[in-house]
Amino acid sequence: MTFKQISAKYLEPASIWTMVLGIAALCQPLNLTLHSYGLTIILVGLIGFNIFSKIKPPPNQES
Repeated sequence: MTFKQISAKYLEPASIWTMVLGIAALCQPLNLTLHSYGLTIILVGLIGFNIFSKIKPPPNQES
């Protein structure tokens, strides 16, 4: 498995879920630490998504 395949299969979805968890951390009222770092978590996920979404695996070539 190449890095491009790993990026498309694992890292890009992980970045999306990091953004979702950042939004949840920002909206929850129970833990002040999570609330304080919610925007930072969203930005880390956004930067990761921008990087890993540009790395696309080559299309599968069937003979």
